Amino acid sequence: MTASAEGLEAEAMLSEDHESGSSSTSRSVSDSSKAVAKPRRLQQAAPSDPDLPPGYVQSLIRRVVNNVNIVVNNLILKYVEDDIVLSVNITSAECYTVDDIWERAFMDITAPELVLRKVINFADCTMCLDKRNASGKIDFYQDPLLYKCSFRTRLHFTYENINSKIPSVIKIHTMVESLKLSITDQQLPMFIRILELIIALYYGEIGGHKEGEGEEGNAHVREAGTILPGMEEDMDGQGTSQFSSPDLYMQSGCPEDGDVGWVSWAWSFVPAIVGTEEEMEEGLYQQSETEGISNNPQQRTPKDPIVSIGFYCTKASVTFKLTETQSESSYYSPQKVKSREVLCLEQEGITIEVLMMGEPFFDCQIGFVGCRALCLKGIMGIRDFEENMNRLQEDAVFFSCGDSLSSKGMTYLTNSLFDYRSPENNGVRAEFILETANHKETYTEIAGMQRFGAFYMDYLYTIENSSSKESQDFSVVSLEEVVPANRETSIKRLVVGPLDVRLHSSAVHRILKMVTCAMEHEYEPYCKPQPEVVEESRGAATLEDISSLEEFIPTRHTCLTLLSVSVTVSMSEFNLLHTLMPVIMGCKVAPVLVNVPVFQPMRPLPAVQFQVERVNVEHTVPMYAPELVRTVSSLSQPSDNLLHHCYAHLYLKVFGFQAGLTCQDSTGGFLPLIPIIPSFSTALYGKLIQPAHW
Repeated sequence: MTASAEGLEAEAMLSEDHESGSSSTSRSVSDSSKAVAKPRRLQQAAPSDPDLPPGYVQSLIRRVVNNVNIVVNNLILKYVEDDIVLSVNITSAECYTVDDIWERAFMDITAPELVLRKVINFADCTMCLDKRNASGKIDFYQDPLLYKCSFRTRLHFTYENINSKIPSVIKIHTMVESLKLSITDQQLPMFIRILELIIALYYGEIGGHKEGEGEEGNAHVREAGTILPGMEEDMDGQGTSQFSSPDLYMQSGCPEDGDVGWVSWAWSFVPAIVGTEEEMEEGLYQQSETEGISNNPQQRTPKDPIVSIGFYCTKASVTFKLTETQSESSYYSPQKVKSREVLCLEQEGITIEVLMMGEPFFDCQIGFVGCRALCLKGIMGIRDFEENMNRLQEDAVFFSCGDSLSSKGMTYLTNSLFDYRSPENNGVRAEFILETANHKETYTEIAGMQRFGAFYMDYLYTIENSSSKESQDFSVVSLEEVVPANRETSIKRLVVGPLDVRLHSSAVHRILKMVTCAMEHEYEPYCKPQPEVVEESRGAATLEDISSLEEFIPTRHTCLTLLSVSVTVSMSEFNLLHTLMPVIMGCKVAPVLVNVPVFQPMRPLPAVQFQVERVNVEHTVPMYAPELVRTVSSLSQPSDNLLHHCYAHLYLKVFGFQAGLTCQDSTGGFLPLIPIIPSFSTALYGKLIQPAHW
């Protein structure tokens, strides 16, 4: 069975008034809270156990849905905001079911594997980022960000038993062989704006709740799966008065039940890939009504599936271009834009992996095997790396880090669906590390450098329930008793491998030119920082609050490690920084003509070189600093532990630092270092507190 679609187009716009979006979000949250307060309606034919064997019709439809092929041709996605027009065009996308060797086949969920595999192929993906004028039209089109890129995605679903509707493990991994991005000077501010939008959406800075509704909305969202005391009274007043017995309650329905069409009836037989929040709540409600929630957390079946999302790229490059407007001889001829490459960033063996299980566990790992940056052609009229200059390629590289794929191998694909050694490709169920202590012991700095070599980042966020050792009946606890029991921990670890940076005139001018282009915009920030308001009347903290803070305080810990760093600052061969620095400093200056000298490489070239064996930077800050400082500052004699966590701590450790003079010869190499500052090690410590609360 094949379902195809032709010419799908979707367009999204960000409303100019963010408050309107905020109000709609608040209304939706309040509506959902009202829906939570209502008695849960059980479907008439729904069994008490969702894993009971399905009927013949449902099992037949399930087999058909699991093997349906979906083909979408000419898919166009657009996003419009202010003068930004982002469009993504995919020529063809196809999704189909595969066997254990990822070949197209008709498959079903059978024992003992209990898995379902699918493949999605995307052909000719093109991404464009253009600028429109006040009338909404695009004067001239920029070079595409991404042009005709093809990639494939593998999906792997693991079920607990043959009758499970929701997978217990979901793996979605995407592989790209070659990724070539191109960004012009006019696209760079718009590209950064889109990244800021993604970050604002992630942190909820857009579409947030109004003042006075945020706490209420957050309370309902956070406690969506529990029954609060107020809700019990609401349910007793609404549910039990209308239904005197559970049988009548199950047989009765809402007035809308009579209007359900055959499409909704047929769709009810389709197995869900990910259960909705309402289904999760109904399952928890049924379990509490029939059997009661178990006091032992180990006997409770986790409802949240384990989700693993991965992105892998063999080779990627980002090219930065400068544009020039050229007018034709005729007055009515349209303007043409000519782009010129000035900088290129190349990477090998890129990996982005996300592992999560509901809200309690989230982990993101990013790494790449090798990275280098090199100068291209000319900059600001100086033709320092034109083809006719006959310069060595080593002179163009000013940033290099890590190894190459030829020496490292395919380690960046370890345990992915594209690794033939992974458990899923050998008929074995994968094991996931979902504990903080075990995670830190497994994913160490050494393990990250062995897999990648250039850069490794591990961001771990966990929520542990400290009251799991005691009986926890969610039907009788209140919001104030649930929230403090959650122990939040945030750990970020970043490791940068062997690093060589060469700051010569060509590299410095290109880097500062990118910074200048990124600052040439008039976009307003999505969320303006609010001034900190200190409450004059602060109530004294209770003994329970103090004891809970003494036991655990949520913190954010960041650790940065640099290994074998070498920074070389060469003597200036040309200097046009007086045209770039005013823009970087925030001054508005009109463009002026600059007399560009003829570039002639200088050899030998004197330089100052700094070498460091290892640098460690650690930063620790409390998650909820204003609330913590406000509470501790109200105490007459706070303990040393509470005062320690009120500070933001910064540790800097430098090992084997030395500086000296060197010289670059005609072959591009550097002469042995003449030490000026001998090798030494040092450590610095600093702390910062919010003085407004003391």
